[in-house]
Amino acid sequence: FSQTAFVLALAENSCRVVEVSADLPARSLKLDNLPKSAASAVGTANVNSRSPSGRIQGAEGQNVRLRQYARKVDAALRPFLAGRHTPLILVATGRLQPLFRSVSSYAELLEQGIAQSPEHMSDQDLADAARPILDDHYANEVDDIRSRFEQLLSQGRATSDIEVASRAATLGAVDTILVDIDAVVPGHVDETTGAVAFSDHEGADSYGVVDEILRRTLLHGGTALGVRQEDLPAPGALAAVLRYVPVSTEV
Repeated sequence: FSQTAFVLALAENSCRVVEVSADLPARSLKLDNLPKSAASAVGTANVNSRSPSGRIQGAEGQNVRLRQYARKVDAALRPFLAGRHTPLILVATGRLQPLFRSVSSYAELLEQGIAQSPEHMSDQDLADAARPILDDHYANEVDDIRSRFEQLLSQGRATSDIEVASRAATLGAVDTILVDIDAVVPGHVDETTGAVAFSDHEGADSYGVVDEILRRTLLHGGTALGVRQEDLPAPGALAAVLRYVPVSTEV
């Protein structure tokens, strides 16, 4: 797993996006047009003011202003997150949690968030709080892939055979693949057919076959996840779910 996520730390008086990665310190990102606070987003001194303002006032006015704030945050995130599939974890309390979720346009906003005020949390505090959620997300994702693998295996649309997976990946037929992160399978993969020539060791003419299958899956828009061997749904170094069954996967 990439162990990468973005954390949206959203409060009435502050807003920041923190990048979480596996091997680098958590850090706040500078995004264009990201509001500094709810008040600055809606052009008022205090969103909690109960004095009449136009046609809205009291609790109704507060909700309207906070929704405007949430929309501006989502608008600032949209160009940054466009084309990404990185999980987004929301840290917010009170009305901001449901309000932001109701306007968010990012498909990878995780259902599980952190119901805590982020204002006194450091970037690293936010990263530490986000990691269990990220772990649960990936565990659920693996469970879903395992279920799909088992359902499609009898239809020929799933395989744990390296040679079949290699031919399918070369043709762009692999939708999702799980690979054992510790597996080392030296050999050579034919550039055109995907046929595998296994080797006893890596050398000038041989390399990690599983890594090459993963690379070809990604090149064709597939999804690839690295897991421990015990997380694979079948014995072997990989498990692939196919988009279709190309004739050339027969070996």
